[in-house]
Amino acid sequence: HLMESGGGSVQAGGSLKLSCEISGYTWRSFCLGWFRQAPGKERGGVAATDSDGKTKYADAVKGRFTISKDNAKNTLFLQMNDLKSEDIGISTCAFDPSYSCFGAYPPGPYWSQGTQITASS
Repeated sequence: HLMESGGGSVQAGGSLKLSCEISGYTWRSFCLGWFRQAPGKERGGVAATDSDGKTKYADAVKGRFTISKDNAKNTLFLQMNDLKSEDIGISTCAFDPSYSCFGAYPPGPYWSQGTQITASS
């Protein structure tokens, strides 16, 4: 089970921190990632991290977003700074407990319910 939290409304230039708590699974290798689906667009990868300690970011968020994991709490985070209008949408986290990412975003099979990120005026 993946329980996501932390979405909300934010002004341009603001910050949000998303959390994705993972429970009910056992794993040795893993690939974890964040995705975003902007209004009217397909879901795309934003950031990923894996059991090899490697990270991956979409070009649009490099230098602004940071993915991290609290191993003791089995929780994945995404710190988002300097948010822009193109960052709004539905954010989801994904988990593959079978393999490292090998430079890709996790294809699932486990997904969070999603949380909305909106722009405030």
